[in-house]
Amino acid sequence: MKPTLFLLLAMLAPGSTVYAASLIAVDADQQSAFGITLTAPLPAAETLTRRYPAEVAVPNRQMRVVAAPQSGVLESLLVAEGERVEVGQVLAELRSPELVDAQSQYLESLTRLELIETELARDRTLFREGVIAERRLLESQSKQRELTTMVEQRLQLLELAGFGSEDIMTLARTRRLTSRLPVRAPIGGVVLEQMVSTGQSVATAAPLYRVAELNPLWLEIHVPVERIVGVQEGGRVLLPREDTAGTIVTIGRMVHGQDQGVLVRAEITEGTERLRPGQFVEVQLSAEAQGESWRVPLESVVRHAGNAYVFVNRDGGFEALPVRVLAEEEGSAVVAGGLSTADRLAVTGVVAVKAAWLGGAE
Repeated sequence: MKPTLFLLLAMLAPGSTVYAASLIAVDADQQSAFGITLTAPLPAAETLTRRYPAEVAVPNRQMRVVAAPQSGVLESLLVAEGERVEVGQVLAELRSPELVDAQSQYLESLTRLELIETELARDRTLFREGVIAERRLLESQSKQRELTTMVEQRLQLLELAGFGSEDIMTLARTRRLTSRLPVRAPIGGVVLEQMVSTGQSVATAAPLYRVAELNPLWLEIHVPVERIVGVQEGGRVLLPREDTAGTIVTIGRMVHGQDQGVLVRAEITEGTERLRPGQFVEVQLSAEAQGESWRVPLESVVRHAGNAYVFVNRDGGFEALPVRVLAEEEGSAVVAGGLSTADRLAVTGVVAVKAAWLGGAE
């Protein structure tokens, strides 16, 4: 018979000291034979959930869809998916007959405004000299305000078409029309998607590119509603495989019907270069531990009759100390109970100690 099995049977035999009320008698030789090792519990300020899938997303404030400001034909596309662009950089060039019409109407209204302003200046002089009636002066002022409004309106149409202030000043000075319209990046970032091809005819507001700044990023996690307790804004989100972490920024108020999950959104600022929008990763959420809590190896927790226990080393053996399991993590458990940092818990050989404990209780 093997020595370890013999020792275990001896401990379970009638008359053994294992029947002591509060002590599971295991001496040093028996601990060595059973391969029992000890560890200390660690204070736990937080608990970690099991791993959940999370989707990497771009924050709404960092995403822009670049659209065609006018209808026309895409003469050239200067960037492609995956390229980094700077704010104001030309992404595409568009040939648009509508742009010519918009410039022509602006110049026409500008010319008419210049003419009426000349007439208004003359009418003011004539009115002061008593040559014309006040009604004529008022009519000139009304026409001047009307044309000023028209110029402003057509100026805004040019701005919506993608003309900058310098382009408009050049147009007013040279009176030269162009059908070429550069499409510029509204923000700096990375081109996530190209939605058109060179030579394609596009309508006004047709999407051309999707551009996004990729730092920070969001993680969108669906947490089962029964496990959302303790998860709070400001808590940590760990990405074990990517070796980085983020911070919970919002917790949804709606339970999604498909998976009965609550949307938890986290923001991540470190290690974003290893993540891509649309990617799924595994995460763990931290939750604030309730009351005095301890982190112990998962192997040190035993269950019996619906209760959880740890075996605490005492002089001459072990004590079965009842604990309440708050969370089971990867390789560890967070428990509440009468532990201290001075305690030493059985981690390996726990089966032998449990057998001695149950045998002594019979």
